[in-house]
Formats: sequence, structure tokens, C-alpha cells
Amino acid sequence: MRTGGCRWPLPEARGVMAAARAEAEAEAQAAVTALAVSVRDFVTGQQDGRAAEVAAVLHLVLFYENRLQDHHLVIPSVLQGLRALSMCEVLSPGLAVSVLKAIFQEVHVQSLLQLDRHTVYSIITNFMGTREEELKGLGADFTFGFIQVMDGEKDPRNLLVAFQIVRDLIAKNYALGPFVEELFEVTSCYFPIDFTPPPNDPHGIQREDLILSLRAVLASTPQFAEFLLPLLIEKMDSDLQSAKLDALQTLTACCAIYGQKELQEFLPSLWSSLRREVFQTASEKVEAESLAALHALSACLSRSVLSSDTEDLLDSFLSSILQDCRHHLCEPDMKLVWPSAKILQAAAGASLRACHHITRSVLPLLLEQYTKHPQSSQRRTILEMLLGFLELQQKWGHVEEEESTLLSLQAPVCSVVFSALTDPSVQLQLVGIRALTVLGSLRGFLSPSDLELVVDHLIRLALCEEDSQSSEAAMEAAGSLAPIYPKVFSGRMVPRLEEELQSEQEEESSCDRCSLRQRCLQALAAVSTHTSIVRETVPVLLQHLRKVQKGSDAGSAQDIISVCQSLHRVALRCQQDAESCWYYHQAVVPCLLAMAVQAAMQESTHPPLGKALLQEEVLAAMVPVISAATTHLSPELAAQSVSHVVPLFLNGEVSFLPQNSFPCSFQPFQDGECLEAQRRLVALLMAFVCSLPRNVAIPQQEWLLRELLALSCSCNCPFTATTAAKCFAGLVNKHPAGQQLDEILQLAVNRIEPGLAEGLHRTQALTLLLWVTKALVLRYHPLSSHLTDKLLGLLSDTELGPAAADGFSLLMAESPDVLHKGCHADVRIMFRQRFFTDNVPKLVQGFHGAGPDVKANYLKGLSHVLNHLPKPVLVTELPTLLSLLLEALSCSDRVVQLSTLSCLQPLLLEAPQIMSLHVDTLVTKFLSLASSPTMAVRIAALRCANALTSLPTIVVSAAAAAWCLLLHVEGQGGASLCPGDSQHPALSLRALFAYSCSHTKLELSGHWPSLWMTRRGWCGRKRWQHGGNGECMWLQLLGHWRVCDLADGTISVPVGSFWAAQAGECPASPPDADRRSDQPPDTPPYYGPSEPSYCPVCQGWSLEAGRQHAQCDTFSAPPAGRELCHL
Repeated sequence: MRTGGCRWPLPEARGVMAAARAEAEAEAQAAVTALAVSVRDFVTGQQDGRAAEVAAVLHLVLFYENRLQDHHLVIPSVLQGLRALSMCEVLSPGLAVSVLKAIFQEVHVQSLLQLDRHTVYSIITNFMGTREEELKGLGADFTFGFIQVMDGEKDPRNLLVAFQIVRDLIAKNYALGPFVEELFEVTSCYFPIDFTPPPNDPHGIQREDLILSLRAVLASTPQFAEFLLPLLIEKMDSDLQSAKLDALQTLTACCAIYGQKELQEFLPSLWSSLRREVFQTASEKVEAESLAALHALSACLSRSVLSSDTEDLLDSFLSSILQDCRHHLCEPDMKLVWPSAKILQAAAGASLRACHHITRSVLPLLLEQYTKHPQSSQRRTILEMLLGFLELQQKWGHVEEEESTLLSLQAPVCSVVFSALTDPSVQLQLVGIRALTVLGSLRGFLSPSDLELVVDHLIRLALCEEDSQSSEAAMEAAGSLAPIYPKVFSGRMVPRLEEELQSEQEEESSCDRCSLRQRCLQALAAVSTHTSIVRETVPVLLQHLRKVQKGSDAGSAQDIISVCQSLHRVALRCQQDAESCWYYHQAVVPCLLAMAVQAAMQESTHPPLGKALLQEEVLAAMVPVISAATTHLSPELAAQSVSHVVPLFLNGEVSFLPQNSFPCSFQPFQDGECLEAQRRLVALLMAFVCSLPRNVAIPQQEWLLRELLALSCSCNCPFTATTAAKCFAGLVNKHPAGQQLDEILQLAVNRIEPGLAEGLHRTQALTLLLWVTKALVLRYHPLSSHLTDKLLGLLSDTELGPAAADGFSLLMAESPDVLHKGCHADVRIMFRQRFFTDNVPKLVQGFHGAGPDVKANYLKGLSHVLNHLPKPVLVTELPTLLSLLLEALSCSDRVVQLSTLSCLQPLLLEAPQIMSLHVDTLVTKFLSLASSPTMAVRIAALRCANALTSLPTIVVSAAAAAWCLLLHVEGQGGASLCPGDSQHPALSLRALFAYSCSHTKLELSGHWPSLWMTRRGWCGRKRWQHGGNGECMWLQLLGHWRVCDLADGTISVPVGSFWAAQAGECPASPPDADRRSDQPPDTPPYYGPSEPSYCPVCQGWSLEAGRQHAQCDTFSAPPAGRELCHL
């Protein structure tokens, strides 16, 4: 009998195996029973045709569940099958629970690979979405099973899914049972998130995604409060700023669902931590989040419903805050005054109840401290704190008198604010004006007498001559308060300003009087924020305009422009209200037209009269007034108005104008030199008709277009011809497509082509071509291509070529008065990109085929197109166009240089890979343009050089070395790069110096200019020879010493050195052949911060005492009296 080959099971084992067999048999029997029931239902027709699918799914589920007990290599495939089954619609009731039980019991999830663990989470998510009631039937067992699945998860992809499952568990009220703490522990162990995504992560999971997902879990239920709040307090006390911020933000989120019960135990510790963070932190972010958390805590306690025997935690919490912060408000010069004020304001802003509690204690104290401290700086601090609490009162709006602490302090508060308005300190005045605005916004707070005093203060400050800040702030405050108290401002402020204007007219003019008149006009515009006030201010402005337009000197013209600017500001304010807009249009447009027509007729009969009103700059100032008064009219009102204005210009109908008794007829489109003044008024017609909505029909439009076309081609006045061309283009842009438009355009082409060929009006024809082309390009009209080709052909014209090149800027830029969306022009989307695609290849081709005398025209046109192109589009085309842009930098035309530099600066930031390939050429070009005689070009070149610092270090280090050393170009000196009246170049140079100083000697040494030994001296680049005189000079710029060669603008420097980025460098000539190596030369001049010393190793002087610079790559100063660079 064999006894060693096999062992019979022990009795206990045999019992277990028997039980297992019995259970397996029971499950098999259940499966058979279920299958039998499904077959029976199918046979009896109770399964509506899906019994076969149900039976198949049942068999698959049971099969996969049994496979979970097999070898671990099979588990991933089993899980994939179960995930597919979890999405099956015909899954029988109870199978979802059966699957999850099998997974919880048979699978050790955290030993699986990431993808397999993700599969388990997907199965759970699918079942929670479709079998919620069945899973809830498991009770807390489901929560415990999931905790086992999630415990130890590390992959961020899986964590996002797991956090979402936890949120669903809580949000959908799954039973947590006794496992609340375990669920908290399994999720809070990741707090705070310190995940850093790997570079080029294909999954795109960011640290912020995990932070927000985990925060949503932790702040999802008050049941976590007893475990979470101690954790948050611990993290707030840590030294890691990211942990502090995460804890504070999580606390803020928790306060949205917590109540008084959850917070009560931890309030003292929370207040202690928050107070410390606000009082002691050096981080603005931490301070802001601490104040936000404090605000949330106060709001949470304010929401609690109290019973008669419940302690008011809000009251005790705010009392603690007041106890710790209130006394600091008495020390306006101390460090903690503002942190204390911010804490109190954060707590008071949480609720009306908290606001009453805080302000009841703080406001009297601040008013008392304002009286006690006489210094303006201290009073400013106190008033700014008071302003913060007043703004909180403004937040809660109007309150009952018996509940408002502020109403009980009305007199002292007003007294403090009014005293600040009369203080000599401008900064205190500004705070007082802000406080006055807040008080005025509190309805019922200011009495009628206080309101009159407020208006008086605002008038005085608005007309203040000493400081423009107070004047502007007072006007802004008047504009804010006028809609609230329109009667007070229209009855008190407007008459006072009108009196000032009238007195100004009577008194002798001076610079101070002109300045005061300007402020009166600005104040009238600022206060016109209500319909009733507009009805008062507009007549005042128009009356003043009638008086000043009678003059003929330059001062009168400037006065008219000032009035027009104020009228324009009023028009912009009226656009928001239909009633105000129509009143303004009826009052202003006819009045301006009447005055202009009157002046034009007087100019025709009596030339000295009305001259100021007809000047180009004055008419240009009237254009935006009429345009703004027209753009927001309703179609019905606009049609009513256009029926008067167009006949005025075509037929001389002046009946609708006020004071329309004119000495002669108004005929702006008639021929004759005496009508030149009348023809100038076409600018006002342009402002009106080009601002109308597109659905408004213009009477006699065809006649009007023909007259405008003829005037634009034949008028000798450039201003009139240009405005006629713009008006024609504006109407063509809005004209409906059809035969009439085609005829008008053909007529225009027939006038343009002969005009461009020869004659005295070539410039006028070019102007008309440009504006008509722009009108058609904007609306994608087919004729635009033909006209653009005409324009491209003019680039080779020696006379019109430069103007045609500048015309490309007109085509691409937005016009301020016509052909923009604000005046209802037909502007199609991406018209600039389409123009670029159609015409830039032609520009490039024309450049390559053009003669040397007109190549600059093509470069100018190209630079204008690229400068107005959206940068993302330009970056994609940059490789093919960059060579032309670089060539444009060498063009002598300053406009081309400036436009190209403006185009290159953003490209250096947005396309560093492409620009890095041309860094040497860019540096050379920028260095050359940095000495341009044109200030704007020098500034733009230095800005581009500053943008070079954004390129990779290995690419830009050579450029940094060159810029830090070569700060002088032939005879101009450093002042040419950094003039005293311009700070922009200085800022760019300082940025370059900072870049160079931030990099070590080793990083830069390989790019410093090399020594060329055929000459005695150091040369800026290999094989560059010095000029005949070999003169060198020292130049001090921005505290840095540099050596420059006046002969050819090169640098006289040796191989790289640390001193180049610090205190400058002194080149050393090679020692004389007849000098012994052990004989030191003459003592060199002192250039560095330490005494130089002679080094016998390389016979030179070192800027640092005791250093051997030949081997250690330090620098040698030249001997005294020796030429630095000579033949």
C-alpha cells in the first residue's frame, strides 16, 4: 500500500470542501433554475422577445464570475468582459450586485495593472448609473467593498474616476454606515495633492484637476467635518504655501454645506490659524484665501437657525474677532492696522447680521480716531478703512432706519468725508471723493442740505486748478451720482458750470482761463448721465459753441474742438437710452449743420468770418459728434432724419435748420472757387450718411453717389477730396448688390483709371481707389481683386508708389470714422486673412521683379499687411516671409523700418523656434537700427532686442553679449540709445543687462568676440579690422562701462569675461615685442571696483587683484597711455 504519494484530507478540510461543493452545486442549481425560468417565460411569451438575450447574458455573467477564481493571468480579460456586460441593457435584476460581490471577494484590485484597475472603476461607475436601487440594497457593504477597491490607488487617471465615485456615493445618498471615517481616510490621504504631470503627458491630467476633484469629495458631506477640520488646521499651520492655499480653499468650500454644529468645536483653532495667516504671511495669495475662508465661516454661522436655548456662535465668533483686531485700528501707522481692517471687513461682508455687529463697534471708533489724528497720511488710512465698511453697507442696500448703525452716525460720517474734501492733501481728497460716491449711492442717507453741499464740493474739485487727479475723480463721482439725484445736479451743478463758461467769455483769455474753460466743458459732459440732465447740458454746450465759433484765431479753433469733444462724450452716454439719443440727435445735428453752413456762406461772401469753424481739424472734430448721434438711431427715426440731411446737400433745402436765413444758397456740389468752403462740409455729410443702419434707405442715393464721385476726382482741396472719397466708399459698402451697384462701380473705375494715368489729380484718383478698394474688400465684392491689382501695379510708379504702399495700411487697418462695424458697415469675418492669401504672393513676386528704386514700396506694402494680420496666421506663414522682413529692416524708409519692427516684436515671443534660426541677422539689424535718427525706430529696435531675451539661452547668449558691450554706434553715443526724455529704451536695455548678468561666465564666454591677431588690438568679430585712426573711447550708460571703437562701430573686447556683465571691460593690446616678459607696463587707469594688478604670466593687468587671468579667463586692463586699437 502506497502512503507517500498522496495525502487524504483531514476531517476539517473535508468538511470545508464539502461545504464548497454544496455551495457550488446550489449556485449551479440556481443558474439552471434561472435559465429554466427564462426559457419558460420565452415559451409562454412573457419576455417580449428578449429572453434569449437575457439567458445569454445570465450565462456569461455566471461564467465570468466563476473565472474570477481562476489564475490571476485570466483576471484582466474577465474584467474586460464584465465591463462590457455592465453596459448591457438586458442584465437581469440582481446580477449587478452579484458581479460586484464577486469582484470585492475574489479580486485584489490594487495588485492589478493601471488599466485593469481602471476597468474595475468603470464597472462600478456603470452599475451606479443604471442599477442604483439594486446597489443601495447592499447597504454599507457596497461602501466597504469600494473602500477596499480604492485603498492604495496611486495613478491620477484612476483617482479622477475614484473621486467621482465617492462624490456619487455621497450625493446619491448611498449608505455609508459605520464606514464614514474609513471612506474619509481612503480619500483624504491624498490631501494635499502634490502631483506634477510629466512633460508631454498624452492624458492631459493637470494638478488642478486632481485638486478640484478631491476638494469636491472632502467638501461633499458634513459627516467628514470632525475628521477634515483638524486636517485642514494642520495643513494651514504647515510651512508649505501650496498646502496652505489648498487647505484654505477647501475650508471655504466646506463652509458652503457645514452648519453651526460642525464648526462649533473647531472655531477657536480656525480663527487662530486664519488670524496668523493674515497678520504674518508675506504672500498675497495666502492672505486673500485666508480672508475668503474667514468670510465663508462668518456666512456659514450667519445661516444657522437658532432656537431659544442655542448659543449664537456668530455673535461669539465676531466678538473674538473684534477683541483681537479692534485695538489695532487705533494705530494707523502700525503694521497690523490694514490686516485687522481686512479681517473685520471680510467678516462683516458675510451677512447683514454680521455687518451690523461689526459696524456697530468699528464705525464710532474710526470716526473718533479720525478726529484724534491730525496728519493727512493718518487720516487717509482711517478714511480708507471707513470707506471699506461704507462699501459693505452699500452691498446690502437700503435698510430700515432702526436697524442701520450708519444712519445713526450720519452727521459725523458726513463731517469726516466733507473735511477730507477740503484737506490740502490730494490723496486724502481722492479717498474722500470715493467715500462721497458711496454715501450718495445709499438712498436716504444724505439730506437735501447735504446733497447741495456734495454738489458744491464736486464743482469746486472739478474746477480745481491745482491737481488734475482730484478734478477727474470729482467729475467721475458727479457722473455716478447724477442719475441718482438728477434734479439736484441739473438744478445746481449745471447752472454753476454755465456761469463759469459765461464769465470766461467776458474775461480776458489766458492759459489759466483756458484750462478752467476746458474743465467746465469736461464737467458738463461728465454729469450728462441722465436724460433730464442731458436736456440741460446740451443747450449750454451748443450756446457756448455759437459764441466761440465766431472767432478766427487758433484759440477759437481749439475752443470749438474742446466743445466738440465734450459733445462727443455726451453722445456716447446717450447711446444707451433711446429717448436721450433721439433728443440729442434732434438738438445737436441740425445745430452743427446750421453753424457750419452759415460759416461756409460767410466764407464765400466775407472770407474773414467763420474761418475757425471751417478749419480741417475743427471739421474733423465735428465728425465723431454727428456719427455718434446717428449710429444708434432706430430705423424709423434715422429715415426721418436722412430725409432732411441729404436734400440739404443735394438741393440746398435748409428749412429744417435753426436760424436758416442764409445770405446765399447752399450748393456744395456745384463748381466754382467761391464754393470751396461749402464743399468742405461734405465731411459732415460723410459723418451722417455713413453712420446710418444698412436698412435705412437714402433718398436720391444714385445722384448723391455720382456727385461724390465727381467731387473726389476733381477737387483740388485734399481734405474735401478725401472726405468725398470716404463718403462714396461708405455708401458703396452698404449698397445692396445688384445692377445699380455694378453701374456705380463701373463708373468709378472709369473715373479712376484715366485719373491714375496722367493729369493733375493723380493723388485724388489714388485716394479714391484706396477707399473704394477697402469698401469692396470688407464685403468680399468680386471687383476688389481687380482694384487691388491696380494698386499693386502702382507700387512700381515712381511718383505714386510710396503713397500706394502706405495705402496697404489703410486697407488693413480699421478706419475711425467710416467702414467699421460701429457705423454698420458690411465687414465680413476674416477679411484680412483673405486679403493676405490673395495678395501677399503678388507682393513677393513684384518685389523680386522690381527695380532697386521701387523695391522699398513692395517692402512697405508687405510690412503693412503683415503688421495688421492676426499673429496666429502670421506665424504659420513666417518661414516663407521672414527673409523679406529681414530685408525690410535694411530699407532706408523709416515707415518700413518701424512697421517691420512692430511686426517682428510679437513674433519673437510667439515663434521662438523660427526666429532662433536668424538670431545673428536679427541682432545685427537691431543694433544698426538702435542708432537710427528717428526716436520711434530706436525705441522699436530696443523693444525687439528686449524680446530676444525670451529665446532659448543657447541661442540668445551671443546677442546678449553683443548688446551688453556694443552700446555705441558711430558718433551717437549712449545718449542716442537712451535719451533722457524717453524711458522705453532704458527699460529694454536694463532687461538685456539683467539677462547677461543672470548668466555665468561659462555660458557666455563661447560667444564673446574673438581676438584677431593680424592687428594690434581686440576686434569685435573675427576678420574685422579697425579703422585708420584706431580711436577707442569709454562710455558710461546706465551705470555700465563699455568700450567702443569710433572708427567702425565695432567692439574692442577680448575673449569672454565675467566682468562684461558687471562693471565693463577694458581691452588689452598685445605686449610690445621689445618689452621683456618680466617688465610690467605702466600702471593702468583704474576702471574696476578693486585695484588692478599686473600679471607676469600674460603681461597684462587684471581688474581683480591677485588673479592670473591668462589661464583663468579673467580680463586685462590696458597700460596707461597706450592706444587700445592701433595699426
